[in-house]
Amino acid sequence: MEPSSTEGGAEETLLKNHPSPPHKVILKHGQELEEEQEELAEHQPLEQEDLNFERWKRRPIPQRTLHQKIDDLKKYLWNAETNEFMGRSGKSWSLILLFYAALYMFLAAMFGGCLFCLMWSISPYHPTYNDRVMPPGMTMAPHLEGHEITFNASDRKSWKKYARSMDEYLRPYNDGAQDRKNIRCSQDTYFMQDDLEESAERKACQFKRSWLGDCSGLRDPHYGYSQGRPCILLRMNRILGYLPGQGKPINVTCGVKKGPPEALGEIQFFPKSIFDMKYYPYYGKLRHVNYSSPVVAVRFAGLQYDTHIQVQCKLNGKGIINDSPTDRYLGSVTFSFDVGA
Repeated sequence: MEPSSTEGGAEETLLKNHPSPPHKVILKHGQELEEEQEELAEHQPLEQEDLNFERWKRRPIPQRTLHQKIDDLKKYLWNAETNEFMGRSGKSWSLILLFYAALYMFLAAMFGGCLFCLMWSISPYHPTYNDRVMPPGMTMAPHLEGHEITFNASDRKSWKKYARSMDEYLRPYNDGAQDRKNIRCSQDTYFMQDDLEESAERKACQFKRSWLGDCSGLRDPHYGYSQGRPCILLRMNRILGYLPGQGKPINVTCGVKKGPPEALGEIQFFPKSIFDMKYYPYYGKLRHVNYSSPVVAVRFAGLQYDTHIQVQCKLNGKGIINDSPTDRYLGSVTFSFDVGA
């Protein structure tokens, strides 16, 4: 027998005595390769049972009757077997109520403490920070239906509402009320009262209605509207602690903004065309209880009939802004006249 055949026979016998695993093959040179039995198994055809998708569908939930639902609700509200109310025992309800009571008491105490600290740190008499105060604006009366003043001098119904508005506006300035509440001031400087205690009431200077002359409503209860020569009232907005004009009075000027300039005619100011410095500074409602803002009355004695004009009155002085493109009431006020005979 040839040596080669002997070697082959020995190798065959060795393989028979030591069979290799089914997923590996031993080569002549001792190298092992993984067989792709698992991959082949994945590609095996599916059984008919696997193709039955009906068994994978979700089974419908059986419909419950109204009686069953009511029984479930009753059992949820009170379970007699476990002595539970809404799914919780008495001990569980006690603990959760105690927890929320403690939580909300803590939150209330924290909120009250923060509020107390806030009120303790601020003053009710003046703002803590007022370094960004804007210059004052200006308002007018009468202020009905906007700033359109339209009437016929011969038609009482057309201007009666303006006269009534002026009466209401000037009622706090009646001479009797001013004599009782305020003092007569003669100085031409600021009325400083900073040396008093913070909570002490400040005195206010008188501003009497009779000082407005033909626009006071005392001489002419119609304020000139029945004659086609209407009056308006101008007032500078209050700003706590503000000193307007930086030592010089603020004056008022009026002119035509739109329309023929000659249609405005003569303009008269009462008592003067300035806001006197003796009415400033303003100390707030709590300390300046009887304070009366000064008023400038303007009478348009020569308005041209049947002519629509737009008039603008401005504040003029140091620190005053009267040409703001975004705030039309900052340092000025604009209104229109349309007066008929």
